[in-house]
Amino acid sequence: MKKGLFITFEGADGCGKTTQLNLLSDYLKNKRDVIITREPGAKGLGEKLREILLNYDGDIAPQCESFLFLADRAQHIEQIVKPAVSEGKIVLCDRHTDSTVAYQGYGRGLNLEEIHYLNTLATGGLKPDLTVVFDVDIETSLSRVGSEKDRMEAAGIDFFNRVRNGYLEIAKQEPQRVKVIDAAKSIDEVFNDLLKLVTPLI
Repeated sequence: MKKGLFITFEGADGCGKTTQLNLLSDYLKNKRDVIITREPGAKGLGEKLREILLNYDGDIAPQCESFLFLADRAQHIEQIVKPAVSEGKIVLCDRHTDSTVAYQGYGRGLNLEEIHYLNTLATGGLKPDLTVVFDVDIETSLSRVGSEKDRMEAAGIDFFNRVRNGYLEIAKQEPQRVKVIDAAKSIDEVFNDLLKLVTPLI
């Protein structure tokens, strides 16, 4: 049986990561068993948590927001990711632990050390084999999102600049796992860069 893989796609809203995830899934589906999933909002309980996190119209304390993401993550890892990887499948995940570090840590200003500890607790120490950060300037990413924004997307330019810088800092700290792709390029160019990272693993 071929080794399973866990690949996560990260970046600020509007960076194009979901488009690239779907392109990679189409590319791989005739070669390997592939599962597409996301955080928050994997099937089941995660869908309920996603609705709260993205569309709740009241105030959510930053700590509460973090714990909701972590609850979703713990369920997701145990119910979807671990079983699939153990069966030799490739799991392509739209957002994971680095989103919590970038958004709640760097973006909201929560304690990074505590977030890393809680992420480890939620995942049981499981880390992706590869994390790809799709980097693009904030003006471009916000223009791609459009006028209809969910609660996270409406947080403002200063917040998203902190998030973007957070992702770049994560990549500096874990260069073996986290790779950055210039997402301002065309969709085809970005996908070619993605294939260069993924092909050696499969």
